[in-house]
Amino acid sequence: MNKNILKSIQFAISNGTEYDKKRKNVKTFGSDWMKFPNTERSIGIFPLNEMLEKSARVFGSNIALRTKTPQGWCEYTYSQLLSSVKRVADYLRRRGYRKGNFIGIIGENSPEWVISFMAIQWIGGVAIPLDPRAREMELHPIFDHSGLRAIFASTRHLAILTRMKESGDFRKDRLVISMQETGKDDHLPRILSDFRDDAEREKVSLEDLAVIQYTSGTTGSPKGVMLTHQNISSDINSLYQAVVFDQRDRFFSVLPIHHAYEGTAGNWLPLSVGASITYSRSLRSKEMLEDARETEPTVMLAVPLLLEKMFLGIQKRLDESPRYVKGIMVLLTGCASLLNGISKRSGSKFGFRKLRERMGFGKLRFFVSGGAPLLPWVQKGLEDLGFVVLQGYGLSEASPVLTLNPPQETRLGSIGLPIPDIQIKLVDPDPEGIGEIAAKGRNVMLGYYRNEEATQEAFTPDGFLLTGDMGYEDKNGFLFITGRRKSIIVTKGGENIFPEEIERLLLESPFIEEILVVRGHHSKTGDEEVQAIIYPNFEELNHHLLREGIERLNAEEIRKVLQEEIDERGKKLAAYKRIMYFTVRTEEFPKTTTNKIKRYLFEQQDLKRK
Repeated sequence: MNKNILKSIQFAISNGTEYDKKRKNVKTFGSDWMKFPNTERSIGIFPLNEMLEKSARVFGSNIALRTKTPQGWCEYTYSQLLSSVKRVADYLRRRGYRKGNFIGIIGENSPEWVISFMAIQWIGGVAIPLDPRAREMELHPIFDHSGLRAIFASTRHLAILTRMKESGDFRKDRLVISMQETGKDDHLPRILSDFRDDAEREKVSLEDLAVIQYTSGTTGSPKGVMLTHQNISSDINSLYQAVVFDQRDRFFSVLPIHHAYEGTAGNWLPLSVGASITYSRSLRSKEMLEDARETEPTVMLAVPLLLEKMFLGIQKRLDESPRYVKGIMVLLTGCASLLNGISKRSGSKFGFRKLRERMGFGKLRFFVSGGAPLLPWVQKGLEDLGFVVLQGYGLSEASPVLTLNPPQETRLGSIGLPIPDIQIKLVDPDPEGIGEIAAKGRNVMLGYYRNEEATQEAFTPDGFLLTGDMGYEDKNGFLFITGRRKSIIVTKGGENIFPEEIERLLLESPFIEEILVVRGHHSKTGDEEVQAIIYPNFEELNHHLLREGIERLNAEEIRKVLQEEIDERGKKLAAYKRIMYFTVRTEEFPKTTTNKIKRYLFEQQDLKRK
């Protein structure tokens, strides 16, 4: 029997799952024997430290983590990962850290980040992942609120922590451990060489706290989301039941690991099934594609902005191609569409196989899109090139995934179906069926750390988590998001306007890079109206104006082009939803970790219509 198949069977048995003898082996990728949602298979629900121990026992020689360095590829097998985790755990215990202690991690995606996180779990500690892009003024309230006792930090964050210690914003008795080599004693390379790998795994229950995930989202007020081992592990199990994953998968990690989306779905899930994770050196397209070509990923998590830039990059290269290449592309597109009508996706997969292989995504099973709504034209454009894009939905408070599109049947614009063991309902739906999305399941948080009032407000009387997102479901149960509850604009006539609906429509314009639709007032009448703040695509505007014979960008011409786009695309909207006034930004909007615009910074502004 194939060695990898034997490992899968052993792993299933070790988790108390009965292997289905009717299935002769593990089905190959792309087969449809496992429909979504599916509750036939389970990998079990375990504390995170136990999950790692089981994976190391079954998949010991498999590559778990890797990243490219100037010296070449740095790789850890599952056995080496567990050994490293035990050494760091031994160090932490010798320094006096025990079960229940709060320990932070701040740094870029790397194997060392995962080793630090799992070492905290090994001793039964509580990990506090921190945003590596956060400024000192953003970190200070989290340090103060959490009371963390130690922190693992990458080299570039050591200077920040030193300054914070000197200014009194970071207690001097807190231990700082560098994840890279330094001249001081407390750094991972020295710990991994000097300490023993026989530290025993701390016994923790599923109800014990594993992570406090600080999140401000788009509201600006950081809250500590308390996630237990059961919360995270049950979400992993639900995802596993929804989509086939196993040790043959190669995950490609580009999103920040401190975020719950990349943490759970992009790291702890693959580590639970023996898959490998490659950390891209950066988001620069050259390095990212080089890493992808060398590792041939099968799964990649992304946010919509990344997928949009990827698709537009492909389009731009094709537009700059010789005429005969464009002709071939037109022919391929036509043939692919014809074949797709006979067998779904087959034409696109075959016709554009070489293009995907040149990008390093020839073996990619699917992109998973989350963190923000995916524009339908981006999804369709990628699917026309043979990519499979699964849009999902969740939030940190749910560990985080709640819904996902089935690989066999994706719906444009939909966030999919509830994954197994998740209950979804719509609270107070209006006559059109739009209500607030609420969720219940073992993956839902305990509450907000030291914030009982916010915890009470987050749940319905019957225990459903209120997401703050408004949406509806179609006749087949697929969910669609219309916007945020707090962002709704209500007209004098009582109509509800969802800014996100207007934003999605305007973002189809090649001249609009980013847009924020807000509530405003007419300067003379005082009447409430729909207004917008626009960050243009200056490169596209420049090309367009050059074709019109205008050699230099100027504010008047920019406004003229944008107004034409707003007027033309606004014809698709009801009159009360149309943008009446807009201003232009010359720099990108500030964003959250998942590239959502920090809406709260602008919603209180009242644009002055001239």
